[in-house]
Amino acid sequence: METIQKICLVVTIIGAINWGLIGILDFNLVETIFGEGGIARIIYSLVGITGLINIGILFNHLES
Repeated sequence: METIQKICLVVTIIGAINWGLIGILDFNLVETIFGEGGIARIIYSLVGITGLINIGILFNHLES
């Protein structure tokens, strides 16, 4: 389970960096690399899912 947690954390950090680039520089790295098609939507969905998983991990650690 620890490996999945680390993967989710890395994906979430990459997503946060992308949002930072959008906010500061108006530059979307995901769309630059993958275009505006279906692959970019899959990437965004994966980032969202990993964010939800990280919320679950956070609450599990708070209870411990």
